[in-house]
Amino acid sequence: MTTTSMTMGKIIFYEDRNFQGRSYECMSDCPDMSSYLSRCHSCRVESGCFMVYERPNFMGNQFFMRRGEYSDYQNLMGMSGGIRSCRMIPMHRGQFRMRIYERENFGGQTSELMDDCDNIMERFRMSDCQSSNVLEGHWLLYEQPQFRGRMIYLRPGEHRSFMNMGLSGMRIMSMRRITDMC
Repeated sequence: MTTTSMTMGKIIFYEDRNFQGRSYECMSDCPDMSSYLSRCHSCRVESGCFMVYERPNFMGNQFFMRRGEYSDYQNLMGMSGGIRSCRMIPMHRGQFRMRIYERENFGGQTSELMDDCDNIMERFRMSDCQSSNVLEGHWLLYEQPQFRGRMIYLRPGEHRSFMNMGLSGMRIMSMRRITDMC
């Protein structure tokens, strides 16, 4: 049996570094923060986990944020465009399961994961991962082995093409589950 808890997360965005200037509190998805803040240079995650994006509508580079303070997100994350949208990640309790595919539209070699994978090339002999079907749980996919580099967040469902998610030129080389330990 699997469950996804919808307990509320809370993140506070600030216009200036070091939690200064106007602020905006968010406890759910926000596809465009420009109507609340003209810019965002720091934030504080009071509870839960979030993905933040440098473009509206959950597009562009993204970064995973867990409980903590981020006094200068640009130096920490290397996001030059600022935070423009965010998505709350519901906590999942239960099993994790995802099928990964070498090519778009579920083509090529396929493998199934139920735990973290620090290097798909070594573990599955796959040179790339371009689509997936997340059956259970929430996952982070990374462009380099050992959970490094740019990342993308995948929630349950079919993901036919990572390129259509604005990730052209990004190869997926490792992936990890988002557990309640964040």
